[in-house]
Amino acid sequence: MKKLMYTMLIGLIAAALTACGSNDDAKQSKSDNQKTAQTEQQKEAQKKQEKQAKEMQKKLDKQKVDDKKTVAVVNGKKVSGEEYNAALSSSQAQYQQMGQDPTSKEAAKQVKQQTIDNLVGQTLLLQEAENKGYKATDEEVNKKLKETKKQFKTDKQFKAALKDAGLTQSQLKSELADSIKYQQYVDKDIQTPEVTDKEIQDYYDQFAKQSQSQASGGKEQSQMPKLEDVKPQIKQQLEQQKKQEALEKKVEELKKNAKVEVKL
Repeated sequence: MKKLMYTMLIGLIAAALTACGSNDDAKQSKSDNQKTAQTEQQKEAQKKQEKQAKEMQKKLDKQKVDDKKTVAVVNGKKVSGEEYNAALSSSQAQYQQMGQDPTSKEAAKQVKQQTIDNLVGQTLLLQEAENKGYKATDEEVNKKLKETKKQFKTDKQFKAALKDAGLTQSQLKSELADSIKYQQYVDKDIQTPEVTDKEIQDYYDQFAKQSQSQASGGKEQSQMPKLEDVKPQIKQQLEQQKKQEALEKKVEELKKNAKVEVKL
């Protein structure tokens, strides 16, 4: 990305230097200088952004733990620091997407707690799936692996991504198998109530009310779409919300009879 950005900037400078001459040489020279100044500003802005990104990444990395450290033991199963660090990156990204700094003192505590809670919950649910007899066949795993590989243009890129993630293909297949068992369990054993038309209407009305409130506060109000146009998306959102609530409830039930030891 950096190389591409600098290539574009060099192209802009070259375009300015090779501009057609005319009797208005002084004006042209001024224009060229302005363009050069703009590109210099762009370079400085790019450098500043890169520096800030590197500084932020250093802060994020400080929240990680040793990959080999045991961060929790759930019913005798050890949860490694490597698993924690992967989940931590996801939690940090969620905070950043919400415009929050995950490295601030208060947020760091919340990110840590959220990460370990998620890991313990996922472990309990996967254990329950295995206790229920859910399994992933070689055919299902290979299909998932093939779908994963399709996200990369070449096998070389795929292997590079695996290396960056600290995974072997065998480890990836194991993780894919776990995800298949987990999804089978969630789809068949975690029952959620149907989303009603009233719930969809209430959700839509609440969104419309918030939009009007923002407009009255001086923010530009975007035109509200018709309910029938967004009904499928609202239904899907509410279904996901109910599924998440059901999973959280199930985790709390499993915790009552589980032996969980957090070591962070």
